[in-house]
Amino acid sequence: MRDSRSYIRTASGLQVWPLDPRPEDIALEDIAHALAMQCRFGGHTLTFYSVAQHSVMVSKICSDHQGWAQAGLLHDAAEAYLGDMLRPLKRQSLGQGYRDAEHRLLAVIFLRFGLDPLWAASLPDVVTAADNWMCGREGRMLMPPDPDWARLLAEVEQGGLLGPLIPQDPLSPCGSKQAEALFLKRFDELWPGGAPWR
Repeated sequence: MRDSRSYIRTASGLQVWPLDPRPEDIALEDIAHALAMQCRFGGHTLTFYSVAQHSVMVSKICSDHQGWAQAGLLHDAAEAYLGDMLRPLKRQSLGQGYRDAEHRLLAVIFLRFGLDPLWAASLPDVVTAADNWMCGREGRMLMPPDPDWARLLAEVEQGGLLGPLIPQDPLSPCGSKQAEALFLKRFDELWPGGAPWR
């Protein structure tokens, strides 16, 4: 599977085989840069808002839980190498291959940064709730009106997993350079001694 036609070249110059990933191929700087360059909702937001900034916000919502804030920051890290597939497509049969590749790659990324690789297939409930809540919040603030945004927010709030962790401050989208810096800063906060290999 590791042939010359199946790798990507990352911003740092590394070669990565997204369908045959290895921990030593994964670089934090590549993840931060690529996620900062990708716009949420397939680019259909009314203003640019990156996956990197979304990931930082999810991580902060999960901040009271050991290990979960780290998983929140990296929960979309596979998209740095695979690109993103929109939720409605990912849930269809055509998304199965993408989901399988995403889980394999995310497990390697989690392993690289000292997290439980089993979380790749099933994120902790708090991380999933934070991700869904941010999706509803982002949709309500950055997308055309849709009743699904309110429904998604209500479902998460009724689940009661997040409680007082839900942010009350307004969402302020930033550009890609600032989002990349925010992602790297948040990583340094969560891994103050550097990321351990596992």
